Formats: sequence, C-alpha cells, structure tokens
Amino acid sequence: MSAREGEATAPPAASAAQQGDNIAHALAGAGGGLLSMTLTYPLITLSTRAQVESKRAHSSTYDAVRRIVQREGITGLYSGLDSALFGISVTNFVYYYWYEWTRAFFERAAIRSSRASKKLTTIESMIAGAIAGSATVLITNPIWVVNTRMTARQSNSPGESLPSTNTAKRSPEKPSTLSTLISLFRNEGPQALFAGVLPALVLVINPILQYTIFEQLKNVLEKRRKVMARDVFLLGALGKLLATSITYPYITIKSRMHVANSKEKGGKEGMMKALGRAVSEEGWGGLYKGIGPKVTQSVITAAFLFAFKDALYDASVKLRRKVPAQLPVR
Repeated sequence: MSAREGEATAPPAASAAQQGDNIAHALAGAGGGLLSMTLTYPLITLSTRAQVESKRAHSSTYDAVRRIVQREGITGLYSGLDSALFGISVTNFVYYYWYEWTRAFFERAAIRSSRASKKLTTIESMIAGAIAGSATVLITNPIWVVNTRMTARQSNSPGESLPSTNTAKRSPEKPSTLSTLISLFRNEGPQALFAGVLPALVLVINPILQYTIFEQLKNVLEKRRKVMARDVFLLGALGKLLATSITYPYITIKSRMHVANSKEKGGKEGMMKALGRAVSEEGWGGLYKGIGPKVTQSVITAAFLFAFKDALYDASVKLRRKVPAQLPVR
C-alpha cells in the first residue's frame, strides 16, 4: 500500500508512526474479523458439531441444519457467537499486530542492506506468520476452548452424539460464556483452558500457508497492475482454501481436544493418541468430518476478512491524514 511504502522509508525517529500503523492494521483486522465471522458463523457451528460428534451420527449438512433449527431454533446456529466474536477480535488484533511488526522489521532490514526490493520473501513471510501465529495461539487458546464447548454443547451422556434429536433430557437453558468458563474452572481446573494447545501450535502452519500464498500472489499481481478490492477478496479466498484443506485433520483433533472432559476416559489424551484413536475407530475419513462446511466457511470468512480489513485500514489512513490537517496551527 502507498501509506506503508511511505512509512518504510522513514527515518528511525518515525518509529512512533510505525507503531501507530501496526495498531491501525491490528484494529482493521479485528474489525474485519468481527464482520466476516458474523456473516459465516452458522457454517462454523455445523463444522464444529460434525468434527466432535460420534461416528454413529453421520448426516448430511442439510439434515444437521434441519435438526439444529428444529431443536433449538434459528439461534441454535449462532450458539457461542458472543465468545466467538470476542475471540476473533482478540485473535486478529494480536495476529495482525505481530505480523505487521515482524513485516516492518524485515522491510527495514531490506532497506539497510540495500536489497533491490523491500517486499517480503517467501521465507520472511513464513517467519512473520510463525511469530504472529504462535503469539496468537498462546494468548487466545482459552477463548476458543470456551467457544468450542459452547458451540458443541457436549452431552453429559458419553454415548450420546452431539447433534442428537433427543430433547427430553436437555435443559432449555443455554449456557452463557461466563457460566461455561466457571464450569470449566470448577470441574476441570484452569489447565482445561489450554486443551489443544499443541495441535493449535501445529496449526500455526495454516495462517503461515494462507498469508504466504496471499502475499506472494499479491506481489506477482502488483508487478502487473494495481491490486483492486476484488483481487484481495479472491486471493484471500484462494490462500485460505489451500491452507485449510491441507491442515484440516489437525483442526478436527484440536476441536475434539477442546470438548474432551479431563475426568472422563482416564484423563485428557495427548495429540498423537487422539489422532491414533480417531483413525482406528473411524478411519482416515473421520479426520475430515465437517470439511465441507468448514472449507466453505473458512474461504468465505477469509475472503471477507481480507476485503474488510483492507477497507478499514484504508479508511483509518485517510482519517489519520485528515486529523492533523484539521488541527489549529499554533
């Protein structure tokens, strides 16, 4: 972007401006995440329930939607939305802040070394994604544990699958984010909030792949013509499609570890044990449960996220330019 190019060549005294730019990117990412998550959340509900349900409950996406609406109403498709919106805003803020901080570091290094282009190389893009992704996982994993519990609403009966139509034993009261959090602390201890951290750290490869693909394709396109909003939308969708398709088995394992109760089945399983058990009980296909809704949701969310984020960032740049111009000269 032109604003970024102007700041990259600024002297060291402009570090405050760079910090402001990092925060602007982080806020734009958080806002874009809120908007895109709200639009696609029903697909997240379907995917999460498909990932953690028992193998006896195979059904089509249409059947799953019909059962959820019949049992819980339309609002059932938005179960856990409040914690998801909080989670995505924090996740995106942390991710984009550290990603832009690392990107700026590499750009300054490229200028100091007199490199022909200050654009991030593939390796630099991957390192930036790894740093940002790892920081994000460690900070936000507790939020997503609570959200997954609320979305799945695991039955107290071990033999009952999550999307069961049996409503006789279900309480009509839906658990709130706070009550879910208190229940986790009371029944399983604070360590439950970090369930699935290892597969989540492995899944840092997802944004690494997504942003590397996006950045490199965008760099190629910028050499030919100006990148338009629709290009950002499509490149974001393509990057997420490839990244999610590759990493989906780990996404499934992470979701199952999030809803696993540490007091059942002799305690929580490790990542490799959970992976092995899923394959032995359900076959390799079990690792791809819910991939249809998940890939659809991920691609649409990523496309809207990139588009919204760019629009919000550009708006913030224009606002920052107007504010100094409107201040009285002393």
